[in-house]
Amino acid sequence: MGHDHHHDHTVSSLNKAFILGITLNVAFVVVEFAVGLYYGSMGLLSDAGHNLSDVASLLLAMLAFRLAQAHATPRYTYGYKKSTVLISLLNSVILLIAVGVIVAESIGRMMHPAPIEGGAIAWTAGVGVAINGFTAWLFMKDKDKDLNVKGAYLHMAADALVSVGVLVSGLVISWTGWTIVDPIVGLVVAAVIVASVWSLTRASLRLSLDGVPDGIRVDELERMMTAVPGVEAVHHIHVWAISTTENALTAHVVLTDLSRLEAVKRELKTRLDGAGVHHATLEFESVAENCCDFSD
Repeated sequence: MGHDHHHDHTVSSLNKAFILGITLNVAFVVVEFAVGLYYGSMGLLSDAGHNLSDVASLLLAMLAFRLAQAHATPRYTYGYKKSTVLISLLNSVILLIAVGVIVAESIGRMMHPAPIEGGAIAWTAGVGVAINGFTAWLFMKDKDKDLNVKGAYLHMAADALVSVGVLVSGLVISWTGWTIVDPIVGLVVAAVIVASVWSLTRASLRLSLDGVPDGIRVDELERMMTAVPGVEAVHHIHVWAISTTENALTAHVVLTDLSRLEAVKRELKTRLDGAGVHHATLEFESVAENCCDFSD
């Protein structure tokens, strides 16, 4: 009951974090885009575009988080948990598309510079630092528990840093009149996005192809399982992600004494659960011959 209560509290907390983060960022995107358009600031417009993609990412992450809570059905025996992986990958693609747009617009602005009001840029970016920083803080404590929550945190943290850069560029333009700083900041924004999203893209793509999740090594699992008394060997190990928070495993386990099967099975399940594998399907065999399947 204590675990369920904690889980329900986490679900409720994250739902509130997503809703608050989305609301704040939508309001900021509207203001930032309007100011950037009025003053012709590529830094603000690119950052507004980036923030808009992050609003979409937050919406998708919230959708994935809620789909993960859906119950299994006869046609979807794991529920819709895998959608969390696909949405995480889609989020990465959205950000990479945003990078292409920002780079193209920034290069165009470098080739055709225009006068910009630095003070307005600085004030608007300052608001962005506060909003993005606060939104990142909302997800900070749960960022290591779910890939989509981690993605939301990384997006907001990167946005806060990008807004700091835009703020600095606004101050520099205001003091020196060097408008070339604005498109340069746009390119820096693109670099920051790529750096922040690269690991997320790689992890999402690997999980969508049923690759081994981060933090799990098959050789270490094999050593851990063969260390259980009564286990002679382990082979045919397969590990994959059911969702961004749940992992599964299948393996053949060779026993020295089949009479100890139940005790060995319980110990293996306990150790695997501690290693982050919560759904294990094990086929037990004797040294001389195969026996039978036991699974969750």
